[in-house]
Amino acid sequence: MELPLADDLHVHLRQGDLLALVAPTIRTGGAGRVLVMPNLKPPVTTVARAAAYRRELQAVAPGVEFLMTLYLSPELTAESLVGAAAAGVVAVKSYPKGVTTNSESGIESYAPHYPLFAAMETAGLVLSLHGEVPSDPDRGTSILDAEARFLTHLEQLHRDFPRLRIVLEHITTAAACACVERLGDTVAATITVHHLDLVVDHWAGRNHNFCKPVAKLPSDRAALRAAATSGHPRFFLGSDSAPHPRHDKETACACAGVFTQPLLMPYLADAFERFGRLDRLRDFACRFGREFYRLPRQTGTIRLERRPCVVPDAYGPVVPYRAGETLAWSCE
Repeated sequence: MELPLADDLHVHLRQGDLLALVAPTIRTGGAGRVLVMPNLKPPVTTVARAAAYRRELQAVAPGVEFLMTLYLSPELTAESLVGAAAAGVVAVKSYPKGVTTNSESGIESYAPHYPLFAAMETAGLVLSLHGEVPSDPDRGTSILDAEARFLTHLEQLHRDFPRLRIVLEHITTAAACACVERLGDTVAATITVHHLDLVVDHWAGRNHNFCKPVAKLPSDRAALRAAATSGHPRFFLGSDSAPHPRHDKETACACAGVFTQPLLMPYLADAFERFGRLDRLRDFACRFGREFYRLPRQTGTIRLERRPCVVPDAYGPVVPYRAGETLAWSCE
């Protein structure tokens, strides 16, 4: 199959040596444009820092278009968004405090940021949401229902800012699928490669499959598969590819993240074929996200061949998703 280069609208590319390792694998995996998350140390909270980070990425992967995000934080204001578009910024990313990797600077309430959301609505910027509430055993909240309990916040934001485009990132539940469908044209969701395959049993005790939000029940996985292959234009690819060195994953307190970037489209082709919906891959990976973000078509193409591809055991210090397994598809 020949397809346009994919739009991967949720990636983590890190810093330093890890950035240099990961960024060149974007094209290898079949993507030509990516939306880069801002949860660095320190986080990307200014337009100037986003522009500098973009230059770092372009230096090691000049054939990739990098779309940038800003980290929602107290120092981010409506005035600070001046020049955002020229710096390649298309979205602002919200992390609830403490729910995932490098989210210590995350927010605890959306209300103080309402003036910023109003400015984003006017400017056409997208609000990107990590959709979980912090775990709180005293209130009966755990990582298994943290996403479902976040949905009321999504609904409130949509009511208050109906013209603001909002993306609920890396959804994992049937409830999230239903909520996004219900809310209308300005609310969308990304779905990852690994959440199309994993359920809770696949990450409990298996650190390389551990991510946030965690994979949930078989019924949730079935809903994600249905949404990704439905042809619904507000469900699209965001891999949430998140590399960590092996020593940060193979530990008693593993970092959250699954690394899928180098074989992104072979993973997807393998999955969509198993679901009997290979015909829906193009729209999910190459069209719907681009249209929601109002981006032009990419000019490059990829060729997917039904030829076995063995997933490497490691890329440098990073272990990829399904390491050592054989995929049915290869990508050029």
